[in-house]
Amino acid sequence: MTVVEFGDFKCPSCKSWGETILPQLKKDYVDTGKVNFSYVNVLFHGEESTLGSLAAESVFKQNPDVYWGFHQALFEEQPNEDHDSLWITDEKIVEIANTIPNIDIEKLKTSIEQQSEIEEINKDTKLVEEFNVQFTPSIMVNGTMLEDPFDYEAIKILIDKELEGN
Repeated sequence: MTVVEFGDFKCPSCKSWGETILPQLKKDYVDTGKVNFSYVNVLFHGEESTLGSLAAESVFKQNPDVYWGFHQALFEEQPNEDHDSLWITDEKIVEIANTIPNIDIEKLKTSIEQQSEIEEINKDTKLVEEFNVQFTPSIMVNGTMLEDPFDYEAIKILIDKELEGN
């Protein structure tokens, strides 16, 4: 049973979804082991989206246990006022990574410079195209895309139906 968020680190709605819906989803389903939650990188905002995604994928490859902490910290740095301004930078990524234990900063810098995780990003882009994702966040429950990602009741109903095998 999988719930997937198609998201972009530059997207204010994704930040909001991560602060309002995701904690409830985690509490009700992920932490209880009923649901696997995955994040698919969407690059709707260009170079900064790519940089944020490369950093997150690099952290995941280095240490999957700290990925979600980095993921959340990156969203927390998104400015509330002007998310379109340049804020996902190499410096900002290093600053965030320094706040999270067990991330090798030099390894992270090298990975980003060499774009060593670009294949993971390309895989995500293929999924975005395959599922015709038009906006972020887009939430998919076991292959079914939700119309309104912020309708937690609809997410719950779909998950519960899938869990019951209907």
